[in-house]
Amino acid sequence: MLSVRVTPNAGADRVEGSELRDDGSAVLRLRVAAVPDKGKANAAVIALLSKALAVPKSAIRLTAGETARIKLFAIDGDPAVLAARLATLL
Repeated sequence: MLSVRVTPNAGADRVEGSELRDDGSAVLRLRVAAVPDKGKANAAVIALLSKALAVPKSAIRLTAGETARIKLFAIDGDPAVLAARLATLL
């Protein structure tokens, strides 16, 4: 499970690193150029995570936050490998 804070309608798709929220939780901060209309931004986030973590798009599922900035994704794969790839993004 991965918590992500998404900023849609940005200049480019990019991973900006981690962010510590006021409640003490940490999220991965992303920006996507897609507009938040009819799931376009969510699809762009999945594509960006797929590329950044080197997993197929089909391995990433949005589990919470479809219309919110804070989203929760389930990512299928080897946890150790995913943790190592995520650590390089942070």
